[in-house]
Amino acid sequence: MYSLNLQGENLALPGVRARVAEALRAWREGLGKELKKVLLVPPDFTRYHSGAGVITQLLYGMLAPACQVDIMPALGTHLPLSEEERTAMFGAIPADRFFVHDWRKDLVQIGEVPSSRLTEFSGGLVDYPVKVEINKRLMEKSYDLIVSIGQVVPHEVVGMANYNKNIFVGCGGKEMIDKSHFLGAVYGMERIMGRDYSPPRRLFDYAEAQFLGDLPLQYILTVTTAAADGGIRLHGLFIGRERRVFEAAVRSSQEHNLILLDRPLPKAVVYLDPVEFKSTWLGNKAVYRLRMAVADGGELIIIAPGVRQFGEDKGIDRLIRKYGYVGRDRILELVEKEEDLRENLSAAAHLIHGSSEGRFRVVYAPGGLTREEIEAVNFAYMDLAEAESRYNPAVLREGFNTVNGEEVYFVKNPGLGLWAERRRFTEES
Repeated sequence: MYSLNLQGENLALPGVRARVAEALRAWREGLGKELKKVLLVPPDFTRYHSGAGVITQLLYGMLAPACQVDIMPALGTHLPLSEEERTAMFGAIPADRFFVHDWRKDLVQIGEVPSSRLTEFSGGLVDYPVKVEINKRLMEKSYDLIVSIGQVVPHEVVGMANYNKNIFVGCGGKEMIDKSHFLGAVYGMERIMGRDYSPPRRLFDYAEAQFLGDLPLQYILTVTTAAADGGIRLHGLFIGRERRVFEAAVRSSQEHNLILLDRPLPKAVVYLDPVEFKSTWLGNKAVYRLRMAVADGGELIIIAPGVRQFGEDKGIDRLIRKYGYVGRDRILELVEKEEDLRENLSAAAHLIHGSSEGRFRVVYAPGGLTREEIEAVNFAYMDLAEAESRYNPAVLREGFNTVNGEEVYFVKNPGLGLWAERRRFTEES
């Protein structure tokens, strides 16, 4: 219906407002009616740097009060936003306009992807069917328009985040979350990250084509990096329903969020902002996004002052504590033997993702977990005060640093990119 690419703008610039307004006008014209009720589906606070909070505020301001605007963050398995997180990301939008997605309960099944398709998507590695369940609010006939908003960035489960993942995982049910995560993990994270047509993406594309054709759905996709002043730099704004819109966003993200290195890193240090990262479920982006960059026998130190738990969900937290980050082969064995892990394949996938597969040492310096807890899940432990003193995040610059005569590569936010040795990334293609 309508598509728009915007390159090289800052989120604060009037140009963004004008282009969002242009999209709304085009959607109204395409629908042939005024908008009376709209659902916005932005990401949650873990995607704060997506710029989706600003865009949601723009849309709300343009639509309300003449139009009823409901907002349902695409939580997936994450914790609901606190009041502080909501206001930080979405400003003065009233709290009663927000609805919480419950990935275990608030669902309606809209179809099923047959096992033959999963076999095709995975190259024969899995052969299970997948029930397609999404939040029942999305299927209400009362919405004139549904706008999914979010960031395209390299991602460990699907290759490149967002687009229809925001619907099928962010607003999806347990089976789709479990089986899509496990599909990607079994296929191989290194073969997926930073690329478009991964097996999970093919699953989501199939489900959208088969089951969401009549949904009044549109996408607003961003590509961002962190600005030098601590703000957000918008490199691309991509608007529309067609897949080519997503493909353009993928190309932009590959240009701006993929950091290819000429040699592997003997030592990397990653800082996890305590406002954003409170669990290893999220904090292990430090492992996911640097695993193709760290050298064999190297060390990855994760400074995590806000990390106080393993899973965002109590049941998943228990499974992480029980089985630990023990590598792909061991987790696949456990899935075959242990019913609780087999019934929670997203947790199994996460345990595969969070392991270095014995290639390098992962050292956590958490603010809210003990040495015993960290070592019990197969990570090494460092005292937080010691880590912050030795590798001061306020002093280190992004990229290569020298600390006490030792070369250290520093990453301030692992959620904003993918770091890989050029040779390794090419070989995994």
